[in-house]
Amino acid sequence: MPIRTIRFCAPQLAGFLLCALLLAAQTNPNRQKQASSPRPDYSGMYSFLRDGEFVQITVEDHGRVTGFVSRFGDSESDRGVFLDHFFKSGKLDGNQLAFTTDTVHGVSFEFQGTVERGDGKSRSDEAYYVLKGTLVESTTDEAKKTSSRSREVALKRFPQDMAPPREQKE
Repeated sequence: MPIRTIRFCAPQLAGFLLCALLLAAQTNPNRQKQASSPRPDYSGMYSFLRDGEFVQITVEDHGRVTGFVSRFGDSESDRGVFLDHFFKSGKLDGNQLAFTTDTVHGVSFEFQGTVERGDGKSRSDEAYYVLKGTLVESTTDEAKKTSSRSREVALKRFPQDMAPPREQKE
């Protein structure tokens, strides 16, 4: 009797599994799109305000952005010295990028803008991606008076070597 039951149930079980697989594929129609078109990796090094200065951006899970601005000091005490302003906060939502740096020697930066495709034809070219937006530089003097200067910027991504892309985390 048990053998007949298995023979009788096998076609129903196969049909049930097939229906379950079809239902799972229908409930997540983006599954195939996600696999075929991975999210662009905007992580990398971008130019900053002057030659030799740069912004390092790392896009992590769920749009969290870490990094730093490396720039030359402007005051008498740090003129010509590299200062690193690490990100206090950073977020990427689609191609909308925002970050705020820590204050170093009385100076901090805030960027609000987009990551766009630039003139570079491949990742090994300069400006494959460009950060376009508003950069606010805030300066606090010894008297604790803060002033801000806002400007529109286009920060070009430095050329990237042609190493195979990193494996993306799911």
